[in-house]
Amino acid sequence: MFRSRAKEEKAPVADQAAVNLSKQPRDPQAPKGRPTPKRSEARSQRRSVATTPTNRKEAAKRQREERRAQMERQRQALASGDERYLPPRDKGPVRRFARDFIDSRFNIAEFFLPMAVVILVLSMVRVGALQSIALLLWLVVIVLIVLDSIVSGFRLKKRLNERFPDVSKRGAVAYALMRSLQMRRLRLPKPQVKRGERP
Repeated sequence: MFRSRAKEEKAPVADQAAVNLSKQPRDPQAPKGRPTPKRSEARSQRRSVATTPTNRKEAAKRQREERRAQMERQRQALASGDERYLPPRDKGPVRRFARDFIDSRFNIAEFFLPMAVVILVLSMVRVGALQSIALLLWLVVIVLIVLDSIVSGFRLKKRLNERFPDVSKRGAVAYALMRSLQMRRLRLPKPQVKRGERP
């Protein structure tokens, strides 16, 4: 009779809220409406909340550290051949096969740098006959590298079409030929097959 109107107005709103909440699905064993998280989940959530950067300087520092860690993982992957952390240009079974194909054979192109040094030394000697030999060697080396690259490219393309008929092989031959120009010990990712071994 002497109840205040404010209490009467609040009561139906509270009843409606209780009704609305009861419609939501609840775990019967969890009276608070959700299951208690496991300790490991709670810790990881607390850790993620605690580790979020508070200002721009901290965010930049964290980004640098993450980039450094990613680069370290990538460097180790290039040394070990771990597919998970390789750069995008080296990932995938097609690229791996192309690498193995080149690493399993002798390529004239991989000896280009040592031969170029020898030819350069010969061309610097002030003897006409040696300079003529150096020029001739340049021509021979370039012709041999071009022929070897053409043969390797055709063979690799054929093997890729046999091995991966339904997969995109775009850029794989060019990737392999660029690898063949590097000396074997300087190649990254490191060779995973021995010479003469079929990939």
